[in-house]
Amino acid sequence: MNMDKLLMQVALIDQVTKPLQGITKQMQTTAEAGRQGMTNMASGGAGLVATGLAIQNALMPAIEMDRKVGEVKSLGVTDEALKQLQATALDFSVEYGKSATDFVNASYDIQSAIAGLDGNELSQFTKASGVLAAATKADTSTITNYMGTMYGIFKNQATEMGKGEWVEQVSGMTASAVQMFKTTGNEMSSAFTSIGAEATSVGVGMNEQMAILGTLQATMSGSEAGTKYRSFLGGVAKAQSELGMSFTDAQGQLLPMVNILEQLKGRYGDTIDVAESAELAKAFGTKEATGMIKLLMADTDGLAQSIESLGQVQGMSKAEEMASAMTDQWERLQASWFAVRAAVFGAILPSINAVVGSMADGMLVITGWTQEFPMLGEILGYVAIAGISLGGVVAALSLAMGIGQMMSAGWALTMGTLNGVFKMLRISTLAMTAATWLFNAALWANPMTWIVAGIGLLIAGVAAAIYWWDDLKASFADTNWFNVIAWAVEGLVDLLNMIPGVDIDLNASDTPEMNVTKQAETAKQGEFAPLENTFAKVANEELTQVSPYKQPQNMTAPPKAMIQNLTTNNKAQANNVRQYGDIYITAPNGITPDQLAEWDELNVG
Repeated sequence: MNMDKLLMQVALIDQVTKPLQGITKQMQTTAEAGRQGMTNMASGGAGLVATGLAIQNALMPAIEMDRKVGEVKSLGVTDEALKQLQATALDFSVEYGKSATDFVNASYDIQSAIAGLDGNELSQFTKASGVLAAATKADTSTITNYMGTMYGIFKNQATEMGKGEWVEQVSGMTASAVQMFKTTGNEMSSAFTSIGAEATSVGVGMNEQMAILGTLQATMSGSEAGTKYRSFLGGVAKAQSELGMSFTDAQGQLLPMVNILEQLKGRYGDTIDVAESAELAKAFGTKEATGMIKLLMADTDGLAQSIESLGQVQGMSKAEEMASAMTDQWERLQASWFAVRAAVFGAILPSINAVVGSMADGMLVITGWTQEFPMLGEILGYVAIAGISLGGVVAALSLAMGIGQMMSAGWALTMGTLNGVFKMLRISTLAMTAATWLFNAALWANPMTWIVAGIGLLIAGVAAAIYWWDDLKASFADTNWFNVIAWAVEGLVDLLNMIPGVDIDLNASDTPEMNVTKQAETAKQGEFAPLENTFAKVANEELTQVSPYKQPQNMTAPPKAMIQNLTTNNKAQANNVRQYGDIYITAPNGITPDQLAEWDELNVG
């Protein structure tokens, strides 16, 4: 019967779990297929993206160069000039470790500022600007603006010398001025921007202007130096008439600055006091001009030497020397790698651009179709959304399965942790038990423990003997060995009574319970006295009718020791007596002699 029940339960479980197993298996299969599909999609997509990024990274130098060259081409530069510009940019980047794309971008600014650059002039201007920027710790855009400003100021000189040669001389002279004076390429650009073409218009050469502006920058910024020089030039004509001096030559061109300073020294001496300073300020019309004169008069010989040194500069060899000294070889290596990729992939970039352009044209056609046929665009959009949504459903299923697995793992971890905690508690309990056993063993191994235990047992024995002394004495009083024990107990009690506060009396054997019992028995005897008298009268009247062997005089008396023992036992058991109050016995038919005899035997005990 039990086996049938078991088989029935197993069958029911199989019927319930089999569909569930099928559903679970189907869900797991679906999730696994989804995960595999997503993995394949991810790996495939990642591979395509990685391939695209690798190709783009390889082509990026050529693409960037092509973009910058296209910007310059928009200014009307010929293809031949563009090829020369691109080659010069790559050579410059490899030699000085600078960016080739910045080089080409600077050429756009130069071409915009200086119109009419032909052939290699654009490359020469750009290279001179780049070398000067590297030599003077300035950025390329600043120096490019500086070159445009200088070309506007010294355009006639550039045309006479040739634009390529002139720009190289400007680069070398500026680099020398930066080396000679406390200035930078940025400050020198600010100084010439402030002064403009004022000095050039009165015949002052480039070397003299750079020397004056460089000397002034020892105590002021480049823009402030240009402002003071401009104030001086604006007040020269008025000053020479006010002071009665001549600061210009026969053609009306300004005399060299050293000659003007020497004339002022001849009139005012090497230093100028307050009154003389006020006179000069009134003559030139501004205090800025007076301040410049005071500063330059302090070292006219040094100014003359600086003007002469800058006038001897030819080409940009000085700038190239300074730029080479500040070149970082790691930057050169990085620039070289860029140049290699730009040169190699730049050769095939036109073909790749054609393919990419065709793809872009195809996208344009598709865009036109969607505009011409709106339903086609709607269908494509729904298909794309459906595909993405299907992937999202599979991803959600995988997410749910993953959450379930994570929860299971968390539950297993929790149970494992609790199991570990319980094991630790069990180990702790065992350790505490062992420690308790060791402690007990140590206690029992100590002689003092046995002494204390012996004393305790002795005290307990003495207490028991005292409590049951009367019973022991009544039971074993006639034996010799009990006399010895009694003597020993009495001696021990005497010794204990010697302790202050201890008073043990062996003779006072009656306990309060026994006294209460005796009082109860006395009370009962008083209650039953009338009844006993009645019984006695009945007994005397009917005694003659009792059988002879039942008469009291014919009954055998038991031994006195037995009676005493029974009395003692009755007394010992008196503690178990319970009082129920008054007891009344009613005999409707009277008491027979046999019942009276049994009553007497009960009274005897």
